Amino acid sequence: MNWDDESTPATRVVGAAADTDDQAVEVALRPKDLGEFIGQERVRQQLDLVLKAARARGATADHVLLSGAPGLGKTTLSMIIAAEMGAPIRITSGPAIQHAGDLAAILSSLAEGEVLFLDEIHRMSRPAEEMLYMAMEDFRVDVVVGKGPGATAIPLELPPFTLVGATTRAGLLPPPLRDRFGFTGHMEFYVPAELQRVVHRSARLLDVEIDEKGAAEIAGRSRGTPRIANRLLRRVRDYAQVKADGVVTQEIAEQALEVYEVDGRGLDRLDRAVLTALLKLFGGGPVGLSTLAVAVGEERETVEEVAEPFLVREGLLARTPRGRIATPAAWTHLGLTPPQ
Repeated sequence: MNWDDESTPATRVVGAAADTDDQAVEVALRPKDLGEFIGQERVRQQLDLVLKAARARGATADHVLLSGAPGLGKTTLSMIIAAEMGAPIRITSGPAIQHAGDLAAILSSLAEGEVLFLDEIHRMSRPAEEMLYMAMEDFRVDVVVGKGPGATAIPLELPPFTLVGATTRAGLLPPPLRDRFGFTGHMEFYVPAELQRVVHRSARLLDVEIDEKGAAEIAGRSRGTPRIANRLLRRVRDYAQVKADGVVTQEIAEQALEVYEVDGRGLDRLDRAVLTALLKLFGGGPVGLSTLAVAVGEERETVEEVAEPFLVREGLLARTPRGRIATPAAWTHLGLTPPQ
C-alpha cells in the first residue's frame, strides 16, 4: 500500500505545513491586530498586556518566544506585534542563518524598535545562537575580524529591537536562549467553536457564502488548526462552485471533503492506512514503528512525524515500550470489531 507523495506534509490537504498557495492566501486572511485575532485567548491577553506596557513606557517590547504546532498563528502574531508597536518587521528563519556572520549582518541593519521574526529558531546554528545571547541581552555583538592569533573582536552596538522567535520544538532550545525571552507563549490547538469563527471570517474575506452547519462541518475536520481550516474551506468552495450553486452547506461540505478523503474526524488516507494496518494486520498491536511503516509502504519518519501525532492526540493510537497499539476508539472509528 503506497500513498506516493500524498503523505508528505506539504501536499496533504490536512497537512499543517504551509505550501505556496497557503502562503499567498494567508497574506489576505491574516488579522491585523490582537482584537481581530481569533483563539489563543490566554496568550492573546498576556501579549496585549506586554505590548501596552511597552508602549506606555515608550520602550521596545520584550523579546517574545512563541511555541506550538505549525499552522496555529505564530507568524501572524509576530506581524501583529510589529503592527501594535508601530514598528517594521524583518522576517527570517533559523535554517537561513548558518553562520554568525549571517546573523551579524541582519542585526546590524535593524532600525531602532524593529521587530525581528526568527522562524524555526531551534534550527539556528550554534555560533549564531551564541551571538544572539549577547544581542538580546546587551544589544551588542562582537564581530571577529581576522583568523588565528591575530583575530580581533570588534564590539558593534545595536539599536534596541524586539526578537520574536517561533518554534515547533521548544525543548530543543538551550536554556540560556529560552531564559532571554521576556515573554513565552505556548499556542494551543483550537476547539471547533473557535475554528468555526475562523471559517466564517475567512469565508467573508474570500466572498464565499456559507451557513452555520457548513462552517461547523469544516471546523470539525480541521484537526484543531486554522491553516487546515482555511485550506479545507478553499477546497469546499471549489466544489460548491463546480458541483452546486456556490453556497457551502453541511451537505456540500460533506460531499466535497469525501472527494478529498478527509473523514469526519479529520483523518485522511495516510491516517486511515496506519490505523487499518495496525488493526487488520496486527490485531491492534503492539507493533514496532518500522514494521508498521513497512506495512503501509511509507518511511518510518513519515509515519512517526506526519501521521502519529494527530492519531495519538485523537486517542486512536498509543505509543508503548512494546510498540504501537490501537485504542478501542480506533476500532469504533473504522467500524471494526476487536478480536476476542
